Amino acid sequence: MTENRGTVRDSKFGQLTVRAIMEKEVQSANKETEAEMLASYMMEGFGSIPIIDGNNKLLGIVSEFDLLTALRKGKKLNEVNAGEIMTANPVSVTQDTNVMTLIDVLQNNHLIRVPVVDSTGKLIGIVARRDLLRSYLHAMS
Repeated sequence: MTENRGTVRDSKFGQLTVRAIMEKEVQSANKETEAEMLASYMMEGFGSIPIIDGNNKLLGIVSEFDLLTALRKGKKLNEVNAGEIMTANPVSVTQDTNVMTLIDVLQNNHLIRVPVVDSTGKLIGIVARRDLLRSYLHAMS
């Protein structure tokens, strides 16, 4: 029988913010990056690529779904760029977002990962569902 120690929200995990679990090393690209290059990034394990401007401001995101949509429309990935296929103004969070809110953001928007931006909209990280699960297992052990 397991001991009831309160809710997850009240646990060490529930008190974490995105700052503690986000990946700070982010593979990003610009609007001119060829979609074929983005596909190659994804083969290296990046499931979606944030698209930024010259000041590192988040403009959009390209996911595997976006690449498949381009293919379905008959486009060759070496003939389209990120700006043509990206999802503009993507859902994002800040490093101060609580993990419970992050779960809501991911679940409500059917996302696997979400960019992390600062107060000016600059990309500073990315956080994925697996980061949440990893931090839960670590915090609850």
